[in-house]
Amino acid sequence: MTRQPEFSFVKTAVCRDARVNNCPEVATNVPGIVTLRDSDRPDTVVTMTAAQWADLTAAVKAGEYDVNA
Repeated sequence: MTRQPEFSFVKTAVCRDARVNNCPEVATNVPGIVTLRDSDRPDTVVTMTAAQWADLTAAVKAGEYDVNA
């Protein structure tokens, strides 16, 4: 069985406010890997390469995943 690396998850600044819950958390402490999780479901994680993270964030910034559309 392959052991998972120890991820150090961080919340965005707005989610550090105690009045906000259910926030995305990101870990970048393992070289070359970006890991995401939902604070409400901390046992479910999604990992991707740094290049995949760059592609995802570029697409989000470009409005490709506009959920308000």
